[in-house]
Amino acid sequence: MYCNYCGSEVVYKIPKADDHKRAVCSACHAIHYQNPKIITGVIVEYNGQILLAKRAIKPRYGTWTIPAGFMEIGETTQEGAARECIEETEAELKNIKLFGVYNIIPNSQVYTIFHAQLAKPHFKATDESLAVELFNPKDIPWDNIAFPCVTAALKRYVGEMGTNFSIKLEDINEDFEGSKFSGYYDN
Repeated sequence: MYCNYCGSEVVYKIPKADDHKRAVCSACHAIHYQNPKIITGVIVEYNGQILLAKRAIKPRYGTWTIPAGFMEIGETTQEGAARECIEETEAELKNIKLFGVYNIIPNSQVYTIFHAQLAKPHFKATDESLAVELFNPKDIPWDNIAFPCVTAALKRYVGEMGTNFSIKLEDINEDFEGSKFSGYYDN
């Protein structure tokens, strides 16, 4: 790895007053921090059905998920979730509210998942989705969901439909190859 500032090689060491190994430039001494990525998404409901998109991109090509993706600089988590929803399904949202926060520890990711309703009954596949469909909760393709946090969020959502949704914080300690949950916390 090379320094983003001066182009010199970096070395991995623990900087003074730190407790993690970091990439430190051997010339200008800039410290290059690697921090978790924030992913934001939304569970979209319409007349008791849930909107899912079949992924047209890797990883997990061909599996189902909620509209979600990495936040962009200069946007809020809610704006990012709404943007991802339009990019992946062309669906516009209303009544967007926080549903849960998921710490994906092995992947160094944090998911913020919202819930919302369709603003109007329009959605379709885009370059990022092979298909977009509304599913009755009993028909969700549980064996073909892309990521453990999406499965966890959807299962909790379905279980809480018709109630005032709670906001949860959950830790997921395995990646999408074999999910394992350490628990959740009420907020």
